[in-house]
Amino acid sequence: MTRSMRRAIAAGSLLASAAGPAAAQDWYPSKYGAADEIGAANLLTPEVTLEAVRLVKAGKVYPLAVPVDRHLPAFRHRSFRLYNVQPGEQAGKTLGPNRFTFNDELVEAWTGVGTQLNGIGHIGIDHVYYNGNRAADFVTVEGVTKLGIEKVPPMVTRGVVLDMTEHYGQAIVPESTEFTVADIQAVLKKEGLTLRQGDVVLFNTGWLELIGKDNKRFLEVEPGIGMEAARWLADQGIVAFGGDTWASEIYPGPTGEEFPVNQFMLAKNGIYNLELIDTRPLVRDRAFEFLFVLGQPLYTGSTQVNVNPVAIR
Repeated sequence: MTRSMRRAIAAGSLLASAAGPAAAQDWYPSKYGAADEIGAANLLTPEVTLEAVRLVKAGKVYPLAVPVDRHLPAFRHRSFRLYNVQPGEQAGKTLGPNRFTFNDELVEAWTGVGTQLNGIGHIGIDHVYYNGNRAADFVTVEGVTKLGIEKVPPMVTRGVVLDMTEHYGQAIVPESTEFTVADIQAVLKKEGLTLRQGDVVLFNTGWLELIGKDNKRFLEVEPGIGMEAARWLADQGIVAFGGDTWASEIYPGPTGEEFPVNQFMLAKNGIYNLELIDTRPLVRDRAFEFLFVLGQPLYTGSTQVNVNPVAIR
């Protein structure tokens, strides 16, 4: 563990111990029950899964993650480092009469680098998280004791991608473009789709094209949904939202608030966030509706994790 990581963890622990009251308490307990820890994932019923499976006609599979290495731009303090080692042996040596060799990798990284699932314990409001869980009661230096990513069931449901590049007529949607309800409804109509309870909704903005070309712009600003669209999407009963940007909402926000959409979706409604999803292959094939499959690593106590979701159509 690096010195910077120790400092960050210590700072997080101090924040947790200083947890104060939420600005408002009308968003908990959850509609799924006062003890619920999985939020909108409760909507992932067998019926929803069976209906989504029926979407598969061609059997074509799309990986939706971006490759991760130390050069990938990441939010503020986050970084990724991978080291290859051969434990117990110096390079060039072998084991046993059969000359056995192997490679092993050590990763020192933040779980929020690259394509990721942000769990409902990741974002809070004044140190209060989904279902009224206060940081002082469940956040420790070794992870959270509630709302951990290991509690999230596999997501096998209908996925929808909304191509905002075609809607705005630009290969890369300009920064500070806020997607309104009217914009979303227009794209859904053009794609011949209607949102259903249990859906995963992804936005294609062209923003991934900036990686490696203009990392500064990629991280400092982005287009996305605002609060109006967030409320409407939540009313549709979606399980997760996200797309090809790093925050899945317009940034900076028009009101100066820090990530209010994420607060509303995760903390208040238990709706998950999927960031840096590579929607480009789906858009190229005009595969706007598909079976979405995600089984994340079960890192006990983590609130977010690197993932590689799969779309099948």
